[in-house]
Amino acid sequence: MQPVSAVHDLGIMLDAEVTISKHISAVVKASFAALRQIRSVRRSIPRRALLTLIPALVVSKVDYCNSVLAGMSDTLLRRLQSVLNAAAWLVFLARRSEHITPLLRELYWLRVPERKKFWLCVLAFRCLHGTAPWYLTETLHLTTSRSSCSRLRSADTSTLIVPAMRRRSLRDCTFPVAAAYAWNSLPSFVRDKQSWRTFDSN
Repeated sequence: MQPVSAVHDLGIMLDAEVTISKHISAVVKASFAALRQIRSVRRSIPRRALLTLIPALVVSKVDYCNSVLAGMSDTLLRRLQSVLNAAAWLVFLARRSEHITPLLRELYWLRVPERKKFWLCVLAFRCLHGTAPWYLTETLHLTTSRSSCSRLRSADTSTLIVPAMRRRSLRDCTFPVAAAYAWNSLPSFVRDKQSWRTFDSN
């Protein structure tokens, strides 16, 4: 078997340097291809249909396995953000010179860094409530589960233990670390929600 420069694993493309730069390039390429097709019929379909097509064919590509974006460079995240920007301009038939923030806000679309944090927190919530796969659930631990923390103030909260790793760049990319950081950054009243409906609404 000949060595290859990149492989697919569960829909994610990993290169020989264990990065997802090629994956992001593929996502951006496929997303803009879908946007070009939608643009060709933009004026022939109602807006309601457009707001169904774009999330299904474009935004879903950006959100797929979003948690693997943990630790990625701002340059790569900006490439994904360009897809959301182009989609928003298309929805409103706006010029590219028009400021994107009001358009994203009207569509209730988070920017890519916030989307990454949101999905990490969703996975953390599912892990803590027993609805996530076991191989993810077993990597997250509440601070209250560590006996040495019994006298610490953090032991009275729903924060997660952040695993220690030697290499910072590698540490930031791992799910247990990225999810713990994202989860711990939430206000305590959000972390303490017990139902998915009330958690998602916050």
